[in-house]
Amino acid sequence: MRAVVQRVSQASVTVAGDVVGKIGSGLLVFLGVESGDGARDVSIMADKVVGLRIFEDDDGKMNRSLSEVGGAMLVVSQFTLLGDCRKGRRPSFIRAAPPEQADALYREFVADVQTQGIRVETGRFQQHMDVELVNDGPVTLLIDSRKTF
Repeated sequence: MRAVVQRVSQASVTVAGDVVGKIGSGLLVFLGVESGDGARDVSIMADKVVGLRIFEDDDGKMNRSLSEVGGAMLVVSQFTLLGDCRKGRRPSFIRAAPPEQADALYREFVADVQTQGIRVETGRFQQHMDVELVNDGPVTLLIDSRKTF
């Protein structure tokens, strides 16, 4: 499971002209599910993202987590995070999980984050989405569940 995590002051997702997810201060998480991912990857990724200390404390240091600052999370499914660009000019997405598996694990990730007390908004799985954001910092991190354990 791979994620691009961005600290944002606001973010939204629009599908066919309708805003389907919107947050103020918090995290925008683009989430890609890889073939072979399972419940352990979901748990590791959810705990890691929620616990990231990337919000400033009173001294201006990145020392607070999403829950500590009362932020929200916008989660957008993005299989292209599994794209392999090493050969040629057209990415290969062979490592991306099949849609049924990816959707199930995406939903499990959202549910896991919600059980940790975080308000979560989402995009729409397998839909064309327009994502707007204001990256705060900018702060952008790449996380891979297979490289955290």
